[in-house]
Amino acid sequence: MKIYTLAGFLLIFILFLFCAKRRENTNYPNQNRIEEWGKIAPFFSPPEKFSNDYSDNRSPLLFYNGDSVGTVEDWQKRRKEILTRWNGMMGNWPEVLTEQTFEFLDTIHRDNFIQHRVKFYWTPDEKTEGYLLIPDKKGVSPAVMTLFYEPETAIGIGGKPYRDFAYQLAKRGFVTLSVGTTEATKQKNYSLFYPSIDSVAVQPLSMLAYAAANAWNALSKVKNVDSTRIGIVGHSFGGKWAMFSSCLYEKFACAVWSDPGIVFDESRPSVNYWEPWYLGYHPKPWRERGMITESNPANGLYPELVKMEYDLTDLHALMAPRPFLVSGGSEDPPERWRALNHSIDVNKLLGFDNRVGMTNRPLHGPTEESNEQIYQFFSYFLKLDL
Repeated sequence: MKIYTLAGFLLIFILFLFCAKRRENTNYPNQNRIEEWGKIAPFFSPPEKFSNDYSDNRSPLLFYNGDSVGTVEDWQKRRKEILTRWNGMMGNWPEVLTEQTFEFLDTIHRDNFIQHRVKFYWTPDEKTEGYLLIPDKKGVSPAVMTLFYEPETAIGIGGKPYRDFAYQLAKRGFVTLSVGTTEATKQKNYSLFYPSIDSVAVQPLSMLAYAAANAWNALSKVKNVDSTRIGIVGHSFGGKWAMFSSCLYEKFACAVWSDPGIVFDESRPSVNYWEPWYLGYHPKPWRERGMITESNPANGLYPELVKMEYDLTDLHALMAPRPFLVSGGSEDPPERWRALNHSIDVNKLLGFDNRVGMTNRPLHGPTEESNEQIYQFFSYFLKLDL
């Protein structure tokens, strides 16, 4: 009888330890999530002076005929309307290349990750090279695509400080893919011109977004990558590229746009959507680079968009309910909350809070603090295992 009593006591004790362990394994990740959210929560509330203060831009919650969007079903129709209208104005994409995988060119080990130089089709008839960084750990991971003038800066090879997003994120446990427009940048054309630079069918900035969509499909097939958790980030030129990519291609789970100029603003030199490598394409010879003046006017689609009172708030709204963060500097100061409030309203209609965020710094260039905020955003919204 004593043996059975002892055995029963041991069984109960073992069950107690098992349950305690399960509670431990459950509580710590939840606690980590709470702590991670605490770090970034302030980014998702406009300053009081900009709360419920809207820009003069047309609300995305109005159909182009003036009808109001009042339900989730209405929003789905409105979302389709925005995509159809903007793609029609900028030029419809070729078919996205969904079946390709990366061609691996060479491999080295750096720090706590493996670096692969890879090649893939970013347009139907042109390949590009980039860098795929895979952390030294087992299992699948979230991934982040980084975009810039060339892919080396983001992996920490040359370039200005605090633009090494791919390198820093890989060290933190993310798979990263760094892509850039190396050859076009050398030629000071910067962008993608399809089918040729003499005659384009798609505005260059939209074509860059198409290239990112093709890159997403190749990245999603990497065995270490969770395809439901792929984000995107870029600074300045790369910020514009990341914004258009994430807005126009809904498979990106979340996005960070570092000081791209999130609305049209002809008073700011780096908001320059009017340049021919963005939305102002016209055949060469191109306008002189710089601000719009009477002697140096904008050409192509951009001035038509302004004349018809379109702005990028329509595109921001396409992100809903996917989260995005504006890492603002000189081109995106705190008053840009007036534009972002429109996207907050779209998310509220869909039943979501805390999907639209902004941080601010005084100058255009990223800083150690602004980058740490970016990494915290990705850790939370891509749910990096901590």
